Amino acid sequence: MSEYWLISAPGDKTCQQTWETMNNLTSKQNNLCENFKFHIPDLKVGTLDQLVGLSDDLGKLDAYVEQSTRKIASYLGDVLEDQRDKLYENLQANNNDLTTYITRFQWDLAKYPTKQSLRNIADIISKQVGQIDADLKTKSAAYNNLKGNLQNLEKKQTGSLLTRNLADLVKREHFILDSEYLTTLLVIVPKQMINDWNVNYEKITDMIVPRSSQMITQDNDYALCTVTLFKKVVDEFKLHARERKFVVREFTYNEEELAAGKNEITKLVTDKKKQFVSFVLVNVVILN
Repeated sequence: MSEYWLISAPGDKTCQQTWETMNNLTSKQNNLCENFKFHIPDLKVGTLDQLVGLSDDLGKLDAYVEQSTRKIASYLGDVLEDQRDKLYENLQANNNDLTTYITRFQWDLAKYPTKQSLRNIADIISKQVGQIDADLKTKSAAYNNLKGNLQNLEKKQTGSLLTRNLADLVKREHFILDSEYLTTLLVIVPKQMINDWNVNYEKITDMIVPRSSQMITQDNDYALCTVTLFKKVVDEFKLHARERKFVVREFTYNEEELAAGKNEITKLVTDKKKQFVSFVLVNVVILN
């Protein structure tokens, strides 16, 4: 983005003469820059004492507005994530890109009536920026909360079989369902011990269904296996399996809950996109 300066030039008889003199010296003759008129209406300046009294407050207000605007740009960059390189084109003011807004600036008489004193106009700006700053905090907090929840769910969809969500790995046919006496457990077996599991899982406790184990999947370190046994020996099986370094994952196959989990991720993705749009609108408003 180009660098822009706001210049107050010594006055000639008219503003147009001042403009032509400056533009001729800096642009036409020496090609130092490209100049644009920055239109500011005649404001109610008041007395010198009033200006002096207002000068410190205007300096603080200027710093406050700049801080809020930079905060918006920073937050928007975070929201864009892997599209951060498109930050500049997403920063707009009055539905214009920033270059157009600056080079064709028009005073908003509806928001900042020139009949008001400079003190009143400064107060209006301060209140508006304060409200926008508060709205931005609310929007960014909601967005960050959604983003965190989504990241936590996404982490559970990947990673080690010891910790990841197993819902997208298992199928109905892997389980004995609706049995009064039997149940199916999911067991995480270290890959170097898979032969030990296949040979000995039926001996870990009594009342294990022979040849009931099947390997569903594996990653670099572990295999996910099933075993079917009588419900009455589940606790005993978990205890002895742990002694052999086999980890029983707590999992209940319920199609409604599994579908709800998948829908939750979809909903969070959708809500995150909605928050992004809302976040962008806040950015547009504050730059108006």
